[in-house]
Amino acid sequence: MNPENSIDRPVPCQLERDDVGRIVHLTCAGNRPLPPESENAWLLAVDGSPQAEQAVAAFLALAGQFKSCRVHVANVQHWLSKEAAETELLDRGWQAAAGSVARIEESGMPWQLHLCMGDAAPSIVALASRLGCRGIVVGNRGLGAAESLLMGSITRALIGLAPVPVLVVP
Repeated sequence: MNPENSIDRPVPCQLERDDVGRIVHLTCAGNRPLPPESENAWLLAVDGSPQAEQAVAAFLALAGQFKSCRVHVANVQHWLSKEAAETELLDRGWQAAAGSVARIEESGMPWQLHLCMGDAAPSIVALASRLGCRGIVVGNRGLGAAESLLMGSITRALIGLAPVPVLVVP
């Protein structure tokens, strides 16, 4: 057991590779079975930030109103080399998602973790669409106007790209 988190790093149950054989997506199952796929599915995009933790807390409060829910926790890492992706995708993704996953686990809600490589907003939207999610929950990093212009905003891009509602938690 990792002393920083309430659960151990999960073992991937599924992986996807791109056309050069690089791992681009790992899926890790939680400790409880997910409800059937036809049920209420949501994607929580997390990055290890305090804002992501606030988004998880807000989602858990909202999910308490649902009869059942499929929770997909997603972390997107920047592109890694083929060799680095073999170990680093899981290591970096778990480091960013562990706190959020632990909080969801403590709530008793079933979860599934998705660790992806790519550009954050398009990867999150594609994953949510593929999983049939009815919404995406994300924390807002709160960049100022100048920072947002220079760095871009994942949250703003998600809102523009997503075919489902995006809940932005301040």
